[in-house]
Amino acid sequence: MDAQIGWIAAIIIGGLAGWFASMFMGSNTGVFLNIILGIVGAAIASFLFGLIGVNFGGWVGYLVSGFIGAIILIGLARTMRKA
Repeated sequence: MDAQIGWIAAIIIGGLAGWFASMFMGSNTGVFLNIILGIVGAAIASFLFGLIGVNFGGWVGYLVSGFIGAIILIGLARTMRKA
């Protein structure tokens, strides 16, 4: 989590990012799972983008990285479920 974002803001933004990703991917997840997807997704996406030298900052960057990371997590979950 970025030091510029507090815990409450991370929960709210993570929930929005997870909700956007679940709507985009057509998955039916609840509020709690949306928050988890957004927060964990932001951490994963920030790490992956950091490997190629791309850094997101502020709440918009956290929302974008949470959205992308949550999509990655939903896609991985679907792939593992099919296997």
